[in-house]
Amino acid sequence: MRRPRAGVDTDRVTDKRPAVPRPEAGSTDRQLTEPLREDIRLLGGILGQIVRKHAGEDTFELVEKARVESFRIRRSEIDRTELETLFRDIDISEAISVIRAFSHFALLANLAEDIHRERRRAIHVRAGDPPQDSTLAATYSKLAAAGLRDDQVGAALSDATVVPVITAHPTETRRRTVFEVQRRITDLMRFAGRTELTPAEREEVDRALNRQVLTLWETALIRLERLQIQDEIEVGLRYYDAGFFEVIPRVNAELRAWLQEHYPAAGIADDPMLRMGSWIGGDRDGNPFVTGEIVGMATRRAAETAVSHHLAELATLAQELSLTSRLTEVGDEVFALGGVKRGETEADEPYRQALRAIRARLAATAGGLFGDRFVAVNDGGYPKDGAATYADATEFLADLDVIDESLRSNGDDELADDRLLTLREAVRAFGFHLSGLDMRQNSETHEEVVAELLAWAGVHSDYLSLPEAERVELLTAELSSRRPLTGPGADLSDLAHKELDIVRAAASAVAAYGPQAVPNYIISMCTSVSDLFEAMVLLKEAGLFGPGSADTAPSSSVRVVPLFETIEDLQQGAATLLAALDIPLYRSLIDAQEGIQEIMLGYSDSNKDGGYLAANWALYRAELDLVEAAKKAGIRLRLFHGRGGTVGRGGGPSYDAILAQPPGAVQGSLRITEQGEVIAAKYAEPVVARRNLETLLAATIESSLLDTEGLGAEAEAAYAVLDELAALARAAYSELVHDTPGFVEYFVNSTPLSEIGSLNIGSRPASRKQTEKISDLRAIPWVLSWSQARVMLPGWYGTGAAFEQWVGGDDDRLATLTDYYNRWPFFRTVMSNMAQVMAKSDLGLAERYSRLVPDEALREKVFGMITAEHDRTTSMYFKITGTDDLLADNAALKRSVFNRFPYLEPLNHLQVELLRRYRGGDDSDLVRRGIQLTMNGLATALRNSG
Repeated sequence: MRRPRAGVDTDRVTDKRPAVPRPEAGSTDRQLTEPLREDIRLLGGILGQIVRKHAGEDTFELVEKARVESFRIRRSEIDRTELETLFRDIDISEAISVIRAFSHFALLANLAEDIHRERRRAIHVRAGDPPQDSTLAATYSKLAAAGLRDDQVGAALSDATVVPVITAHPTETRRRTVFEVQRRITDLMRFAGRTELTPAEREEVDRALNRQVLTLWETALIRLERLQIQDEIEVGLRYYDAGFFEVIPRVNAELRAWLQEHYPAAGIADDPMLRMGSWIGGDRDGNPFVTGEIVGMATRRAAETAVSHHLAELATLAQELSLTSRLTEVGDEVFALGGVKRGETEADEPYRQALRAIRARLAATAGGLFGDRFVAVNDGGYPKDGAATYADATEFLADLDVIDESLRSNGDDELADDRLLTLREAVRAFGFHLSGLDMRQNSETHEEVVAELLAWAGVHSDYLSLPEAERVELLTAELSSRRPLTGPGADLSDLAHKELDIVRAAASAVAAYGPQAVPNYIISMCTSVSDLFEAMVLLKEAGLFGPGSADTAPSSSVRVVPLFETIEDLQQGAATLLAALDIPLYRSLIDAQEGIQEIMLGYSDSNKDGGYLAANWALYRAELDLVEAAKKAGIRLRLFHGRGGTVGRGGGPSYDAILAQPPGAVQGSLRITEQGEVIAAKYAEPVVARRNLETLLAATIESSLLDTEGLGAEAEAAYAVLDELAALARAAYSELVHDTPGFVEYFVNSTPLSEIGSLNIGSRPASRKQTEKISDLRAIPWVLSWSQARVMLPGWYGTGAAFEQWVGGDDDRLATLTDYYNRWPFFRTVMSNMAQVMAKSDLGLAERYSRLVPDEALREKVFGMITAEHDRTTSMYFKITGTDDLLADNAALKRSVFNRFPYLEPLNHLQVELLRRYRGGDDSDLVRRGIQLTMNGLATALRNSG
């Protein structure tokens, strides 16, 4: 037995389990979950037999022993030391096989859980139950019950927009090959679940499943080389064929039809409410690999994806619309589109002729944009010589509208509402650009580059020495002038050339694919008006910003979007916005951009800066202040939420998070980042994609039209309480993270932070700078490291201390917090998300990681602080919520944690063992690969770890 060390009750920590009681074992619960257990047993059994056959009997027996021991640990029948001993000095080749077995099981269990949730939703629908919250059907019912007037709906939703923005982040660990195998397994499981199979059919499905799981077993889970940005671009694009092309047009059409039917005077436009955005290839904040060439590639590949989809749909549509003019009435415009006249032999199938002519025009357009090679692959052999090109997607849509109008005028609405409707909606949503690529760069880089440009042009030799007021004055003068600062022969630094190349590439994309191709320029760490104006100077150099004249306002198709990230920046965000709007040039620009100012809120860095509760409240307060500032200035506010997959980076259920926004913060518009492994979990295939996209739309509509805060006249009192709690939480968090000597050393040694850089799943460095400061570390490896070590610190630390200090034994104060939990969506969501994180934490496993810290005194001090705060936070959560169960409000996750988390246990133990070897000098390829595989497996199993 190990000898306990002073400072931490090792045995107590080792045996400690998350406060998640066993799910109810009643007959009803078992009946509801039995199909899930059957699916897991089926897939687990297939995997087990493959491990036995291909890895050997000894490995299979070791996997089985580890599995059994893990469940015994969960039942507190044995100490973790027995499992730890099982893997001590394990042969590395065998270790890798064990890691792969448990990683694959986690992946297959994810699929089974997703299918089970889908199955449960279908049961509710068939039973005629009321629609579930977060579906559009439920939202429609709520709107109907609210008795809203058409003018109220129109004011909130007439030009509403919801934009999920796909980002490339290194927690998306799955390769495309693995992704495709998963899809095939899911399809087979769905087929088996919805079809009455004969014994022979059941046998064939089982054989097919066996083939797919075997393929999965013999496919590499990780890449041998680091992912490049070009690869990340392709990974992001795969979700369009996987689900977006099918789902987004249909959802937009159905939502618009419902709103226009029920609120005919609301002025609901035909523009799509749901569009897509992307950061992949445009986000260069801390990523040196983003260049002008990459921006060009990202926008081009997106456009190629959109146009190739449209071409393919036109080809299929021409096959389907075989209507003859002998049996149906056809408008003259359709014949004109096809270049034929009534009565001619070629005019017998006018819709086909028209669609082929449209396709020829689109192919000619593609040839001009992408070259003949693209056309040769995508045009299907239709003639294009001499065909006119489309100036933009609007012209293309107008031709499709001619087909639509003709069909409807003849009573063929059923045909118009099928593939043609989907294609027309796809053109509205995706155009020729597919998705809007945001550019992003850090304000410090803008400052440095603009200073160089001003010096080279002879405007000012030392811009960096100027105080803020003089900077703004100088920049305003430059933005009012048409004179460029640079010319073809400018002698500039590599950094300046690179930044200019990027904005010029963006300008080329806008010229080729339309203004929606690059809609936004995001300024990271924006703290002042000059930070905004410096980015505008770069846009001006590329021709994307026009200064206007005495008679015309300044113009820019690209919006400048300040990103407020740290807690201090969030607190000062409204003041920064008002200061910018006080400058006539900037106010004129915003007025010319429909009076809309977009602001991005940073969840990740604010959390890393001040901890979970302080960051969440700083974001809420910032939104309140920005809403008030926008009202004062007479502009419209659009918020862009930079949320990550995990709670420590703003993650958690999207529906609850959106409804938890303060009054006036949504206003029909929402942009939100989708990151890491969450993208695959939400959008990997049509059924799941639709469910999650509906969630965003439903929450946005409800937040815009219904009172979701629920505090009424007591709001200011509640805000004051949260001000106090946030200050206390930040102090407790800072005491550990910022003020404890050696904390960075503890963090680096007790987590796989250093090794994350070698996992070939992302193109960006782990830090913005070569430094060991927490402030310079990227939020993703910060959160991912704590998740891997099962501490989950960014999702809870400091909260328990704040509650305990504020309540101070006062029952009335405790009752106040309980009231907020029951009545205030913001507070309830904060508490619920925190509980979900803590349910996934495991300090018994975390203690194993703490042993990797060489300094014993440091290890005892920091881990002791973590353990004490974990206890406080759990205790205060139970007191406030009146439950003894962290997952009382999340039955699905409760089942997952109880049934599936024991399978994570071997992965954590093996990761610790291999980290010990690696840091002890064994840096062989197999040890490196084993560590990478454990990170992959744990990220897959935890599902929102980064």
